[in-house]
Amino acid sequence: MHTQKIAITIPINLVATIDEISKEKGLSRSRYISLLLKETIAAKKQKQIREAYDRIFSDKTIQQEQLNWTQWFNDGASEEGQEW
Repeated sequence: MHTQKIAITIPINLVATIDEISKEKGLSRSRYISLLLKETIAAKKQKQIREAYDRIFSDKTIQQEQLNWTQWFNDGASEEGQEW
């Protein structure tokens, strides 16, 4: 993994907390902050995807289309199942 050094300014009490937790976890400060950032970004992406799905499937036209397709598939089924 390629890395790049950056400089950020954060409150000293936050640095102390980060150092304490990273030491408990056996990680360097940089590694711990990197993991937190990755988790935060992944959660943000998941939220954006969930919100996009919610927007799409809250649309009444799309809901009706989904219901129509479901009904169409259900109507095509037989009691014996599908023979392939």
